This record gives sequence, structure tokens and C-alpha cells, in this order.
Amino acid sequence: MTRLIECVPNISEGRDRAKIEAIASVVGTVEGVRLLDIDPGKATNRTVITFVGPPEAVVEAAFLLVKKAQELIDMRNHGGAHPRFGATDVCPLVPVSGITLEEVVPYARALGERIGKELGIPVYLYEQAAMEDKRRNLANNRSGEYEGLAKKLKDPAWKPDHGPAEFNEPVARSGATAVGARNFLVAYNVNLNTTSTRRANAIAFDIREAGRVQREGDPLTGKVVTDASGEPIKIPGRLKAVKGIGWYIEEYGIAQLSLNLTDITVTPVHVAFDEACKSAEERGIRVTGSELVGLIPKQALLDAADFYLRRQQRSLGISEHEKIKIAVKSLGLDDLAPFDPEKKVIELMLEDPALERLARMDLKRFSEETAAESPAPGGGSVSAYIGALGAALGTMVANLSAHKRGWDERWEEFSDHASEGEVCRRELLRLVDEDTRAFDRILAAMQMPKGSSEEQQTRSAAITEATKGAILVPLETMRVCVRSLDLLKAMSEKGLPASVSDAGVGALCARTGALGAYLNVRINCAGLDAPDFIAEVTREADLLRARAEEVGDAVFGTVLGKV
Repeated sequence: MTRLIECVPNISEGRDRAKIEAIASVVGTVEGVRLLDIDPGKATNRTVITFVGPPEAVVEAAFLLVKKAQELIDMRNHGGAHPRFGATDVCPLVPVSGITLEEVVPYARALGERIGKELGIPVYLYEQAAMEDKRRNLANNRSGEYEGLAKKLKDPAWKPDHGPAEFNEPVARSGATAVGARNFLVAYNVNLNTTSTRRANAIAFDIREAGRVQREGDPLTGKVVTDASGEPIKIPGRLKAVKGIGWYIEEYGIAQLSLNLTDITVTPVHVAFDEACKSAEERGIRVTGSELVGLIPKQALLDAADFYLRRQQRSLGISEHEKIKIAVKSLGLDDLAPFDPEKKVIELMLEDPALERLARMDLKRFSEETAAESPAPGGGSVSAYIGALGAALGTMVANLSAHKRGWDERWEEFSDHASEGEVCRRELLRLVDEDTRAFDRILAAMQMPKGSSEEQQTRSAAITEATKGAILVPLETMRVCVRSLDLLKAMSEKGLPASVSDAGVGALCARTGALGAYLNVRINCAGLDAPDFIAEVTREADLLRARAEEVGDAVFGTVLGKV
């Protein structure tokens, strides 16, 4: 798996588009790094920039971005609604794939050291990159903000981890930078139908983990209650791993809750939104929607969709595309501006259309491509596609059954079936392209040079491995088709009676997909000199073929008996 990390620097400029573009553009000069998002905020005078790539390349791009921000932003002239203490206020590194958070830490520390040494910017390491516990929390490092930085740098307890510990002329211009390593953080604002920052703060204090200080008498103006050591006693908020404040956004004319969801496995987006709605209602305020600052993992929106579908007792077995639409509407993410998932969901931003070349075609184009003078796509890809249609029909019957009047108490049963069918459908669609790619790998291996004996050996080994791949792909197609046949059998027996013929057609498709893939397994085995591998694969393929014929024929008989 490719090692990828994300960097999400927040720069203290949200109004001058030319400066923002100039700062963000340096990211694209580093090979392998992809700029995903630039999200400026006028009221906050802050821009969140998101880019992704291999660790070494991302660290280089991050350094160049901090350097450019140092050149173009003068903190002596900065003002905005968001807490900040530097031109590049924060610069976190986040694991995306193929790398753990612990493995990201050395990269963050090396980046912080380079910024301090080469650019002369005070650097505070935070979250997992922190060198001491009190610096893990970003708020502690940034306390006093830019206006208090000169005093902070004089305090030995807050000497920067890297860079100068003095408020000299360059530091007065650049401020300080917090460099960290953390898990995915979702910057999330909840919109309120009020202009009161005080009331927005009250709601934020209700739900954020830090809560509010305890007071005697009046909760706003009463004397702060302290413990034996003189520290204020806190009343915890409702949600863990949530930071938040309230503010007024002039460009929208409303107050918002500005929330940082620091671990969405602890408090998901939909839970934060739901709690905000409850707290707001308790105070006579209504939540009108929400907005994302930067990007969000796809799973967060899928989880939100499942949450609201369950509330409605609706089937969860629908496409990811439909689930994302439900999440956007349920969370009101399009309240202030249109929400484009392809520009806000990190996985959609990273998708390579070439990997789904066939699956993205319309029906007419796919049939034309199949009929063309080319061996691919061929029977393997077509078998996977036929199987995907079978799984889709089984999913449809399950979804219709989940929504049938009078079957309300069975919605979860059919939802589970539909979810299983959707998994099969998506996997078979992936195999449509994977089968063609497997064939292309054989062609590429055959075109390798064969002049010397060493080249011949290398070419022969490559052909063998590619051929094995071309066998394992249709074998996987068989597995998934047989898996979907079990769903179709259940739907033919207990699904919506009016749709029993759809279950029958689906079973015919799944059976055909499995048998078609079986033929591809056998023909590719014929040219391979690997007897042990062939024996093992053939044994499984024969069992799957028998199962596909048995279940497929049984479903057909059941459907005939009902129609």
C-alpha cells in the first residue's frame, strides 16, 4: 500500500486571494504532492489548505508553504475571528494510508526543526509530536495568541521547541507556528438562527469536552469556584474529543459554533450536530445547518447517513452516492453554500478515474467497447458486470421489502440483506476493471525484452505472475457472485412477492456471472506451468461452479413456482 500523509496548514490570510493562491501554489512544485483544497474564510481571516502525498514530499511542500507565508503575511497587521499566533498558524501532518500516526511523528518533528532552524520561526510541537504533555493541546501552545507572543517567548516554561526564543523583528512579522502529528480532525461549524456570540458560546460550552468553569450563583457572572489548589473547577461538556467556541460571522449574518472534532471515532460529526441541535433548542435557538472547513473522510458522511436512515427505519443498503446526499441534507451542509462532495470528501478527491474506466461508462459505450477489435474488455469483465446487475436486483428487492407497508417490524432484516447486496454490487463493479487490468498486465509482461537469458528469465517470471493474477481475478468474481446468490435465494423466498421475478432475473445474472468467470479461470490455467497453484485454484473454482448452479437453479424453480 502506498504511504500517504495529509498536511492541513492554516494560514493567517483569508481575504487577499492573490496571497492565498501564491502561498498554496508552492505545494504543486513538489513532485508527488497533490493540492486538494483551499478554503478561505473572510471573517476568520484564515485559510485552510489541504494537500496529500508521500511523507517526504509532503514535508518538503509544507516547508515551502511556511516559507512563502512568512514572506507574504505580516502578523503585525492581522486581525480575525479565529485564535492565531502566526502567519502559518498550525501545520499538522495526518496519516492517510500505509502509515501509522506513530510513524508520522518523526516527520512532524523534523519539519518543526527545519522551520525553526532555516526560517527563524518559533515552533511549538503539539498533539502526538509534542515533547512534553502540556504542549499536546494546541490551545495551550497558542494561549495569548499573537498579541501575547512577546511575553510568552520570555517565559522559560514556554521556550519554543525550535527556533528563536525572542520577539525580534522577523518574529514580529511571522509570529510562531505549531507543527503537529494527529489523527484526522474535522473542522466543523454549526449554523444558528441567532446573532448572539454569547448564546453561541453557551451552546459550545454545553457540548465541548472542556465544558465551562463552575460559578457560584449566576452561571455567567458568578464567582468562579476553585479547588484546594486554586484552580477553577470545570463542569465537563457532553462530548469527548470536541473543542469549541461560539462566534459571529459577519459575511453570513449569523452566529456559529466553531467545533474541532479531534477524533471522529469518539464523537462523529452527526453526534456533534445532534447534540448542538438539542442544546440550541433548550436555549430557544434553532440550528439551521452546518459547514465543513476543509475536507472530511467519506466514512464520516456514510456513518451520518446510516444514523439518520436508522432513525427513519429505512434500509441502509443504498449506494454511497445516495448516502452522501442524505448526509448532506441531514446535516444541512448546503445551508450556506452548495456542497460538492467531489471537492470536500477526501477519498473522492483522490479517486483515479482511470481505475474505473469501464465501470464509469454508460451502457451503450460499454457494449461498444466490448464489441471493438480488442480482446479487452472480454468475458471476464462482462461476467463481473453481469454479476453486478444480479447483485443490484437482489439489493433492489431487499430495499423494496424493507419499505413495504405492513412489514415495518422487518425493516432491519431486509436492510441487512440490502447492505450485503450493495457490498457485492460494488465489489463486482471493481472487478469489471480489475479483470481488464489483469489482462493488460499479461500483455505488458509479454512485451518485456528477451534478448539475454537473464531478460528471458525475468520476462518468464513476470508472465507467470501476471497469469496468476488473471486467474485469481475471475476466481474472486465467482466468490462474490455465489455470495450474492445467497441473497437472491433469500429474496425469492421471503422478499416482496410482487418482485419475485426480479429476484429470479438477478439469480440468473449471478449464476451466469459465476459460470462465465469459471470459464476465464479455466482458460487462463491452461497456459500456466504451476501445477500446485492450478490444482488449488481449480478445486475451489469447481466447488463455486457447483454451488452457483445449485443455488441458481433452485431460485429459478422457486420463482417459477410463484409466478
